[in-house]
Amino acid sequence: MNTFKTFGLMFFLTLLLVWAGGAFGGRVGAIFALVIAGAMNFFAYWFSDKVILKIYRGKEVSETEEPELVGAVRELSQRVHLPMPKVYILPMETPNAFATGRDPQHAAIAASQGILKLLDRDELMGVLGHELAHIRNRDILISTIVATLAGALMLISRIAGWSAMFGGFGGRGRRGGGNIIVLLLLIIVVPIAAILIQMAISRSREYAADAGGSMISGRPLGLAGALEKLEKGVARRPLNASPATAHLFIVNPLRGGRMVGLFTTHPPTKERVARLQKIAREMGQ
Repeated sequence: MNTFKTFGLMFFLTLLLVWAGGAFGGRVGAIFALVIAGAMNFFAYWFSDKVILKIYRGKEVSETEEPELVGAVRELSQRVHLPMPKVYILPMETPNAFATGRDPQHAAIAASQGILKLLDRDELMGVLGHELAHIRNRDILISTIVATLAGALMLISRIAGWSAMFGGFGGRGRRGGGNIIVLLLLIIVVPIAAILIQMAISRSREYAADAGGSMISGRPLGLAGALEKLEKGVARRPLNASPATAHLFIVNPLRGGRMVGLFTTHPPTKERVARLQKIAREMGQ
């Protein structure tokens, strides 16, 4: 199912870029946009995880450098017979983590310096179990593709905004009125579409990864405690992150304003904690 969603999103991106290219440059613009879309889809599939790790300055670490973190990832991976993912440290005090990659054979888990300082071992194991659940469920490819897709949509909207500001779109010809409508759609609707796409794939998969991670780590209450600490930690030290990549993290790294709360890509932490507490009761904890 996730494979179908991934290629569906790639197809959607292609159609959207071709439509935008046609609106800007007619038939030539549409053909040019089709070539760009093909290149973006290829790049997103093979390289977007590396770009995301680069954006957040992730540094791959060994078990010698980070014995507790890498050792915990190894222990949990072996427990569920997953290939050992690469482990990265993000040089930032904001407490957070994410998983990325094409598939379980090419996966990576990234944790911030802040999360290692904030969580105890049970809580850290709960978070790592959550990220391994994303890898086992093959959420990581679609999440990484969506980050690229959302970034492309927001870029289209920004270009449209600049074009409208400087009058480079539509001119004074007979089609000017229609072009203004297209501009408004690009400026207003496209960013909302990007957020809605993130929400559609993110909220349900977070609940599933919480449940799966609890089974992997055996620590649902550890994960629940970690989520509460992480939410408070992010509120104190919000991350200057791109909204296009916010859905990758275990908790929303962005803070500020009602619109952020309205369009958050993550389910409410309170609800996640309640579900984890129910799982713990069912496990006899």
